[in-house]
Amino acid sequence: MRLTNRAKHMEQKPMTLMERMYIPAIAQGLGITIKHFFRKKATIQYPEQKRELSVTFRGLHVLKRDEEGRERCTACGLCALACPAEAISMEAAERKKGEEHLYREEKYAAVYEINMLRCIFCGLCEEACPKAAIFLQNDTMAPAFYERNEVIYGKDRLVEPIDKRANTGIQKYTGVKS
Repeated sequence: MRLTNRAKHMEQKPMTLMERMYIPAIAQGLGITIKHFFRKKATIQYPEQKRELSVTFRGLHVLKRDEEGRERCTACGLCALACPAEAISMEAAERKKGEEHLYREEKYAAVYEINMLRCIFCGLCEEACPKAAIFLQNDTMAPAFYERNEVIYGKDRLVEPIDKRANTGIQKYTGVKS
């Protein structure tokens, strides 16, 4: 049953000998292939060349230090609470006498671990931290894992190394210049 009387009849013209042999279609496909040979390649040679990352890229975690080289983390647990994947775990400890140059507050994270298999790199831990102690680097990607024990990052892999900026504060307590 037709809804309207307006029907358009389409005629199919018979194919020519060239069209039946698919020569124009093959020539068109080869033309596209040859055109792609002269375009800029999307592939990069990875170890030698690095791809530019987005400004919003969230990479490897790092526990920051303050200007004097002390750890900023006070083990408040807000980062672990904010983590939707429950990848962060920590244990708090009290600072002992003589450790003032190592830890900023009386309470510090004795154990701080991130399970990189669970982490989804959302950045919520970074936003939740009141002391600006944890950051996701925008220039470093998480490396590939080959062993199961390489997956959990402890403080040994997370804490920012003491750099030239932090050495000035360390000198006061140790008396050693590095």
